[in-house]
Amino acid sequence: MSQLSESAIRDVVSQVLAQMQSLGTMPNIQTRPGKHGVFDDPEQAVAAARSGFEQLQKKGWAARIKIVELVKQMCVDNAERWGQIEFNETKIGRLAHKPAKLQGVKNVLGPEYLTPQGMSGDFGITMDEAAPWGVIVAITPLTHSVPTIAGNIVNMVAAGNSIVFNPHPGGAAVAALAIDEFNEAIKAETGISNLLCTIEKPSLDSFNALCTHEDVNMLCITGGPGVVDAAMKTGKRAICAGPGNPPVLVDDCSALDFDRVARDIITGGGFDNNLLCIGEKQIIAVGDSYQKTLAAMQRQGAVLLNAQQLEAIKKEVFDFKNGVGCGTPVLNRKWVGANPDALAKIAGLNIDASVEMLIAETDANDPFVQEEQMMPLLPIVRANDFSQGLSIAKQSEHGDKHSAMIHTMNVARMTEMGRAMDTTIFVKNGPCVAGLGMGGEGFISFSIATTTGEGITTPRTFTRYRRCTLVNNLNIV
Repeated sequence: MSQLSESAIRDVVSQVLAQMQSLGTMPNIQTRPGKHGVFDDPEQAVAAARSGFEQLQKKGWAARIKIVELVKQMCVDNAERWGQIEFNETKIGRLAHKPAKLQGVKNVLGPEYLTPQGMSGDFGITMDEAAPWGVIVAITPLTHSVPTIAGNIVNMVAAGNSIVFNPHPGGAAVAALAIDEFNEAIKAETGISNLLCTIEKPSLDSFNALCTHEDVNMLCITGGPGVVDAAMKTGKRAICAGPGNPPVLVDDCSALDFDRVARDIITGGGFDNNLLCIGEKQIIAVGDSYQKTLAAMQRQGAVLLNAQQLEAIKKEVFDFKNGVGCGTPVLNRKWVGANPDALAKIAGLNIDASVEMLIAETDANDPFVQEEQMMPLLPIVRANDFSQGLSIAKQSEHGDKHSAMIHTMNVARMTEMGRAMDTTIFVKNGPCVAGLGMGGEGFISFSIATTTGEGITTPRTFTRYRRCTLVNNLNIV
């Protein structure tokens, strides 16, 4: 009988462990038919993910590549079905746009982005390589449940990690469904079980338990300021994608094609009913461009509200602590991602369901300007000159350093705004989505780490760099 190599033995042991886990015979790990990687208990989820990570380490780069390819293809193949299921559960956004987000996962960066750095000289050879962290806990939003999960999987597994998801409760069912199907396919292709785990009924308690678990090595947070702040206080390495309120500035520039400007704003701000964190949330138009932009937006299908209609909608979608027009406005989450025709009905206005955008003339202090409202209702503010327009744009973005857009043919003004805004994403003469490679050069990710500064996440974001040095007599040159 021939002797097995050490690597062959490791593979056999890994397969046996995987089989034991799938049968529920591993200690502290319980799996159920149809719920591969879906857990009630955070402790169970972390234990399973730790085992998944160890299995992936043994399988190596080939498994990472195979899993990333598999996840991307599954997102394309299931875009319509998962998009419909997510829409049915979350009840926000525009159904027709859900598949496009899942199809976009194919443009998320994978293992090809991780290139080791080698150095060779008189004193030997040194190699810097990107190593995995281990178990990552990922908090995902209601706005893009499965797309964010899938994009995180591509980045994080490419980097060699396993993941436990604590999704938004409003999108937890579709998250569990996708995780189950991903895991089933991964096991069939690689023999790895529980590489991806999720909490079936996520809560604040499960969030706290996961974020403070001693066997969790890293956090990735995509959400509002509260959850970001809590994650950063755990003391763990945290990648945090915080809020944004992106302005779009339209310069007073006669060379602009204002119909194209309007189409770009509707494409970005109207996509999935403005649920994108990068989406245009308020328009600031300079000088003569104000009327030109207003007219072009209507030519391109946007519906202009009058002052009374806007006020009626404002009273419904914002709560004011001290009455309308006073105090701090609080967004009524019921209307996040609502269709334009649903918003219009609040004001007694009947419009076609195909309309993608409502617009309204406001001043710079209006709640629709100051709050990240995530609705297809864009306020348009007049600025006397470029300097005032830039000032309004910067103030309304609130220093989140997330995203901003400008339409101008003046390169000096592009530069001035880019420096002043200092945002993670800055798009010139295009829709916001161009900043994620959709109509512009580049790649996509649904986790944009503005708070902690990593920017659009990649596999490198989820690695720790390690150096290996061999001294003397190793170089052949």
